Amino acid sequence: MKALIFAAGLGERMRPLTDHTPKPLIEAGGKPLIVWHLEKLAALGVRDVVINTSWLADRFPEALGDGERWGMRIHYLYEGDTPLETGGGMLNARPLLGEAPFLLVNGDIWTDFDFARLPREPQGLAHLVMVEPPVFAPRGDFALDAAGQLHREGEQRLTYAGLGLYRPTLLDHWQEHITGELRVTPGGKPRFPLLPLLHAGMAAGRVTGERLQGRWTDVGTPQRLDELEATLRA
Repeated sequence: MKALIFAAGLGERMRPLTDHTPKPLIEAGGKPLIVWHLEKLAALGVRDVVINTSWLADRFPEALGDGERWGMRIHYLYEGDTPLETGGGMLNARPLLGEAPFLLVNGDIWTDFDFARLPREPQGLAHLVMVEPPVFAPRGDFALDAAGQLHREGEQRLTYAGLGLYRPTLLDHWQEHITGELRVTPGGKPRFPLLPLLHAGMAAGRVTGERLQGRWTDVGTPQRLDELEATLRA
């Protein structure tokens, strides 16, 4: 299995911490956030990891090298000065990921969730790990039913944890699900969110989910980083 780590965000809400350090390289518990993920991926047996980059892209190979210390190969994929968003970033990484299911994790989250708990591949197009809606986003993203299917709407709404298994075929015919004028970067690459593709997959009954067992933090602000540090110290 291969993995994709989203690390191309600008980290604007984390400034001034991200003025000189990309958010996934900010430390929590004595090591960069992204290193927590690399260690879990290595323990799972993942040997190829794609890291998409944009803001301060050169800092990633400086800090992480080629992945040898974790027994893996890291492939850095620079998106340009303008990040491609989640859907565009996944599409841009598809040639490096191949056609087998892959694990995706956001570089700016922290969790003690054991990646080995995940199935080896999704039943349908994607299998997402979900958490209880945090106080800063109380509505949640999707509804998880008793059979493990995810829906766009429903009573038991949960928040996507930024962790899941995906089939590259989720991206097939992606243009059909992007409404409005397609945005492209100065380099001509498409920029679009993954959400419309997930909604289409849910409508077809092909996206499953599970509740995260353990602790999870979206490290989106300096305050949340401080809270995470306090938790890890305790």
